Amino acid sequence: MAGLALAATLIYSRRGSLKSPWSRRRRKRVLSPHQWKRLYTPDGKLRDGGLKFLKKIRSGGVDPSIRAEVWPFLLGIYELSSSKEERDTIRSQKRNQYENLRRECRRILKGRIETSKLRECGGTSSNGASGNGENEGFVQGLDSPGSEDVVSARDSLSTEEGSPEEEDSDQPVNDGVHRASNSFAEDDDNSGVIQADASAGNSESSDSDSSLEESEGFQNFSIMEGSEENDPDKPAKEDSSPSKTEGWSKAHTDEDFATWQRIIRLDAVRANAEWMVYSPAQAAVSEERAVHSAKAVGLKDYDHLEPCRIFHAARLVAILEAYALYDSEIGYCQGMSDLLSPIIAVIEEDYMAFWCFVGFMKKARHNFRLDEVGIRRQLNIVSKIIKCKDSHLYRHLEKLQAEDCFFVYRMVVVLFRRELTFEQTVCLWEVMWADQAAIRAGIGKSAWGRIRQRAPPTDDLLLYAIAASVLQRRKLIIEKYSSMDEIIRECNSMAGQLDVWKLLDDAHDLVVTLHDKI
Repeated sequence: MAGLALAATLIYSRRGSLKSPWSRRRRKRVLSPHQWKRLYTPDGKLRDGGLKFLKKIRSGGVDPSIRAEVWPFLLGIYELSSSKEERDTIRSQKRNQYENLRRECRRILKGRIETSKLRECGGTSSNGASGNGENEGFVQGLDSPGSEDVVSARDSLSTEEGSPEEEDSDQPVNDGVHRASNSFAEDDDNSGVIQADASAGNSESSDSDSSLEESEGFQNFSIMEGSEENDPDKPAKEDSSPSKTEGWSKAHTDEDFATWQRIIRLDAVRANAEWMVYSPAQAAVSEERAVHSAKAVGLKDYDHLEPCRIFHAARLVAILEAYALYDSEIGYCQGMSDLLSPIIAVIEEDYMAFWCFVGFMKKARHNFRLDEVGIRRQLNIVSKIIKCKDSHLYRHLEKLQAEDCFFVYRMVVVLFRRELTFEQTVCLWEVMWADQAAIRAGIGKSAWGRIRQRAPPTDDLLLYAIAASVLQRRKLIIEKYSSMDEIIRECNSMAGQLDVWKLLDDAHDLVVTLHDKI
């Protein structure tokens, strides 16, 4: 009898290990540098079409020392089937495209300053004199070749003093991120959320910004021309493509861009220093170098910051401005800097960090649309997962008029960035990106079955994880909470309380059970 019990226990244990690749008991180690090298063929291609590569990341994540090499594959800069020669060509193209964007950003900023200076000179007062002198010096700086190099190819800065590691500006984001309701402001010191979308009409617009009506609009240039056909950045059909939107001159004006620039700078200097532990070389950046980087992107009001945070803020400004120009339909909204921070903490070269961010935003950009269609879709999926998995909890949410799951709004918008530590966030994102890379590569259910991971890759792993975090608190929600506000406070208090691998384990179980139903 004891033998039968032992056999049953072994069978149950084996079934359990097959069920969940993220189980704490069965969790495998991260993809190590040694394993990473062994995954390549002699011509620099990933073996098995990247299947083993993705399997390893799904089950354990990536060693921090090789993240900068691995992430471009996960985020679609490189195809899983690409050779070393093809990747070298892609890097060269991407560098040129990013530099074109940075040149255009400088053109707009220079025009803004010159227009402001002319208006002030024609205006009167002597107070403008000191301001004009400051602006004049800055305009001259923008014109100098040295400044051009600093902004458009900061990778040269990253290598000249022992390659500073990328800075993660984990910048604080208002709990309402860009358009949340007042209930999110409860645990946020800055309850006055700044609307970063210029099209919403920013009352904070300064005189110098409004004067931009006189300056020329966005140049209608396409950075993708000539390379779109072979560009691995080109979004998949299900992704929206910034490069297919109307030309910049039609979509937005220089005044819109000026608004984005102003909000980007405000957010950049507010960035916290959590990344410093993970980027010691960047944390040790010299004051001279940091100030040089800040001036190159027109950053001001940074005197209260340490050199490492100034340098980090300058990188945020450069990349976020370039993205606002690249995807002018979205532009810049608060919360985007939270998504960029971990990327620049890992990727040293600005142009590669930019394209990794572009790859990330192909999915996440829907979170920042004015119509909030993308947010509503995701909240609806979370609601469906909870309804299918736990009807008792769902009925309780209905009684509280919370079945729309708006209480997880913040988790959806900034992808758990506020609820997890830096390292936990990166682990979650890597597993999520591995799923998305598998889908892009056409790896279907049968392939995942062969590698003993019983759930198909899904674009919505984040949403399963969010639903799992709510289900983990089902008893508390049902027994103690009688309003949506109480649930929102509970969700906001999750920060620092979550076990990311337990969360992924539970999310995977939900995918196994519900993927075909959702």
